[in-house]
Amino acid sequence: MMLRPPVASHAPSTLHPSHVLRVATYNIHKGVRGVGPRKRLEIHNLALGIEALDTDLVFLQEVRFLNRAEARKFPDTVIGWPRMPQADYLAPEGYEVAYRTNATTTHGEHGNALLSRWPLGDIGHHDVSDHRFEQRGLLHVPVHWNGVLVHAIVAHFGLIHSSRVRQVERLARFIEAEVPKDELLIVAGDFNDWGAKLDAPMRAFGLHRAGVPGDPPARYNTFPSRLPVFSMDRIYVRGLKCLSTSVPRGVSWARMSDHLPLIAELALE
Repeated sequence: MMLRPPVASHAPSTLHPSHVLRVATYNIHKGVRGVGPRKRLEIHNLALGIEALDTDLVFLQEVRFLNRAEARKFPDTVIGWPRMPQADYLAPEGYEVAYRTNATTTHGEHGNALLSRWPLGDIGHHDVSDHRFEQRGLLHVPVHWNGVLVHAIVAHFGLIHSSRVRQVERLARFIEAEVPKDELLIVAGDFNDWGAKLDAPMRAFGLHRAGVPGDPPARYNTFPSRLPVFSMDRIYVRGLKCLSTSVPRGVSWARMSDHLPLIAELALE
């Protein structure tokens, strides 16, 4: 069943001033939910949801480039498996798309993507896999926003804490090598960090978690989508301040992925 466009829990961003950069991070669970005969395709609803977010940048994880098994399960009809890669399908009209593969499987491949209202520079990818059972990577894209260069890095870290610690160290080395110290930076994605243990090492190399002082911690909870109690989806920034945050909630958002999107409005410091 295809849903009507979800109603977000925030004001339409078409009204936000030009000095505000509105960003979102979202793990889309490869565009499907459920298992066995109850498995359902959600990619079409996700497209409606992402358009409803109305953000300048969307940092996406678990995005399929192709999957032959799912394409056979959901034949291409009006609401069947899209004939194009998921990142391209999800991009609202006029957005630019960057995608790089993290993992190759028997039936296809998936990775991280960035959707942008603003022009993109050269697309880079850096492998941060910690062991052979989890293929992980960083997607790095410079974004030309209002005459300012913003480096966007989409991240999806591992399920084991020690792996995540090493991935933070690799992220720090990558930033040191590829992102000039005086340029703006956003690192966003699914960090799988159940206990907020990565905030301190991220701060150690200049990245601060986007948030508003005084907000209750539960405001940032995005997982699991039906009853969010963990804030595993994060937006870290350098050279930008956070004006506001929001997490869309409700039945429509809960059914589309096991994560909810996290939104932040940012401005120059």
